[in-house]
Amino acid sequence: MSDWNQQIIDEFRANGGVVATNGFGKGLVLLHHRGARTGTERVSPVAGIRDGEDAWLVAASKGGAPQNPAWFHNLLAHPDVEIETPDDGSVPVYATQLTGAERDEAWARFTARSPGFRAYEERTSRTIPVLRLARR
Repeated sequence: MSDWNQQIIDEFRANGGVVATNGFGKGLVLLHHRGARTGTERVSPVAGIRDGEDAWLVAASKGGAPQNPAWFHNLLAHPDVEIETPDDGSVPVYATQLTGAERDEAWARFTARSPGFRAYEERTSRTIPVLRLARR
């Protein structure tokens, strides 16, 4: 895990889910997932948008890189995961990749939230995946 990710994770946990770094505030969730090939347990800080009472949206933007982040592939292989949230603590969730209009509507929520997401979209030729993490 990168030092930067660990710094964000530590700050999230030390401050009840509030991360001042990069102005994230309460906009992150900590995604617990297992490696698709290795089964190794990992934690990744990701931007999360609450979607109703029992779900969160996450976008596999990877800063506009040409490939999806590793955690995206891990969720497809092992969709039963857990997240840590600022308001709900640890929550067991099931990950589902959104497609078509549902994906486009969810992605629009990310681009409305931050100009950074619009920049990520402009940097890459891939369609950035969006997943719904629904409480199990």
